[in-house]
Amino acid sequence: MQALILAGGEGTRLRPLTSTMPKPVVPLANRPFITFMLEWLLRHGVDDVILSCGFLADGVRRVLGDGADLGIRLRYVEEPRPLGTGGALRYAGEQLELAERFFMLNGDVLCDLDLTAQLDQHERSGAAATIALVAVEDPSAYGLVRLDDGRAVTEFLEKPSPDEIDTTLINAGVYILERGVLDGMAPAGANISIERDVFPTLVGAGLFGFPTEGYWLDIGTPERYLQGTFDILE
Repeated sequence: MQALILAGGEGTRLRPLTSTMPKPVVPLANRPFITFMLEWLLRHGVDDVILSCGFLADGVRRVLGDGADLGIRLRYVEEPRPLGTGGALRYAGEQLELAERFFMLNGDVLCDLDLTAQLDQHERSGAAATIALVAVEDPSAYGLVRLDDGRAVTEFLEKPSPDEIDTTLINAGVYILERGVLDGMAPAGANISIERDVFPTLVGAGLFGFPTEGYWLDIGTPERYLQGTFDILE
């Protein structure tokens, strides 16, 4: 199974840690952060990983190499400029051959969600795309995702007001995509968001949610970076 990890951001919220060091290899509990994600993927049968890099991409290559030490095949795509999450996906598809079905992940998430169960639901539902969803105390900080009884996505609601919150499920940044999703996207080189520009077009056309439990943390701020370190040590 293949995965595309979006790791091209500058990590501005983590500065000064990321001023001279790419965010994917910022040390977490004395290890490059991204290695926790790679080992998690490997446990679920993902052994072919493409890293979409941008800022300080050479630094990521120097630390991780070809992935042989971790038992995976690791390749790199370097964005010529920031392209957004959707643009990075389209550019990666132009530079390397993506599998017919693959995982796509935001590169700043520390988690242990059940990817095997997500893949099983994706295959059974015949989905074009399946988004992992986690429950949080305050979805207004992320935006919530509404589902019907069959787990098909019916609506995205960004920064809902208190009276609009009827679910605590949010987008966990872990997707399974069929390669055909790329066919309806803007041409390579366009700056687009998969969350805002692509997924809404798939509502009613094969977009499903996968509510799941497990550890999940966006380490993109100093406070959450410290929380992730503490949780690993615990």
